[in-house]
Amino acid sequence: MHINNEDTITALATPSGEGAIAVIRLSGDKSFEIVDKIFRGSKKISECSSHTINYGKIIGSNNEIIDDVLVSVFRKPNSYTGEDSAEISIHGSQLIAQKIIAELLKYEIRLAEPGEFTKRAFLNGRIDLAQAEAVADVIHSRSEASLRGSRNQLDGILSSKVKTLREELLNISSLIELELDFSEENIELIAKKDIQSRIDKLEFEIKTLLETYKFGKVIHDGVNVAIIGKPNAGKSSLLNYLLKENRAIVSEIPGTTRDIIREQVTIGGILFFLFDTAGMRHSTDEIEKEGVRRSQEAIKNADLILMLFDSTEDFPKEIYNQTVNFSESGKIICVSNKIDISEKIHPQADCSISAKTGEGIEKLFDLMKNKAVGNINFTEKNAIVTNLRHVNVLKKAAEYLSLSANSLANNLSGEFVALDLRNAAGQLEEIIGIVTNEDILNNIFSKFCIGK
Repeated sequence: MHINNEDTITALATPSGEGAIAVIRLSGDKSFEIVDKIFRGSKKISECSSHTINYGKIIGSNNEIIDDVLVSVFRKPNSYTGEDSAEISIHGSQLIAQKIIAELLKYEIRLAEPGEFTKRAFLNGRIDLAQAEAVADVIHSRSEASLRGSRNQLDGILSSKVKTLREELLNISSLIELELDFSEENIELIAKKDIQSRIDKLEFEIKTLLETYKFGKVIHDGVNVAIIGKPNAGKSSLLNYLLKENRAIVSEIPGTTRDIIREQVTIGGILFFLFDTAGMRHSTDEIEKEGVRRSQEAIKNADLILMLFDSTEDFPKEIYNQTVNFSESGKIICVSNKIDISEKIHPQADCSISAKTGEGIEKLFDLMKNKAVGNINFTEKNAIVTNLRHVNVLKKAAEYLSLSANSLANNLSGEFVALDLRNAAGQLEEIIGIVTNEDILNNIFSKFCIGK
């Protein structure tokens, strides 16, 4: 993505297709001038006050009326991008949108690249890089927890935490460097034990942030859940109960499910992707054997495994052992099913349910949520890490902090301690975009949709 910020850009900001309305966005110094070339209203857009909405018509080059529109005016620096910006609200016809954009492109304007509006907002200081990344996350949120986490980051809670850590790193390193300037006078501006204490506190703060990633990843990406067990253990019945619809075929005949059925459900604000797998058993049937192979693949890729077994039968040790071979025992929830027809107690079961009546399902939900996120409770006041790029940067910052602590413990010159502290601060700067490179920016914004 090679962007000339002096260009004026335009794009359809709403999804393509038919709807009640669509919005065409413009940004750049010539936005108002260009809109005026095709807009006819009570007054010119270039004369309108910021944050006003103006009714008029869009007129084509052959003097045809293309559409009745509303034009919103946002003057710099108080716009999304920090530039003069206009948004044309039109009737939601693809043809109308195409015709208006074609008219705009006859003048000094070009089509925006993916994420270019948000990139300009970042480059113009309207938002930092972590907030810019959160814009895409808000758009792609698929659960309540995901939306709250993305909103948290967009509101700057993570950025504020990172800025505080960075300022503390720079404060310590500055004191050490200043002390070096007065080394001949033996002036001590900060005691060694105080430096160590402050470094320890920073290491703890960064470690705490890194520990939120397990929860952050769950709310950002959701949880892959493989439902496994013998044929006729009730896997499809459980899926249907969770979805409140007959998505999977349920039959008394073992082995009805031959392929993976993938659905999603939100539990407690968290998105769970459910994979109803073929029953795990030895078979000579080629199709069923392929279904079992795919079940094994689902187990390997699962974040969580629900191993169902019939409460009227013995605990399936063989299937449990096979599952552990493909995954980890900590991911497995052993679920005794069909308690509506059997009161047999299985000590190996983590919970007992009836996929038919729903008895025990709430206990299963609690276990699923606890396995997925542990005991962490998300609130809007917490700084949560949801981005792998941020994780990698925080890990590097922690490594530099560790090096500075080692230098201090080994009585090395303050220059070494200060250098590592500044390097740690430099890593944190990559999260909020104080220091970054074009490749990182291109990688981030290329993933955005055009018009955002």
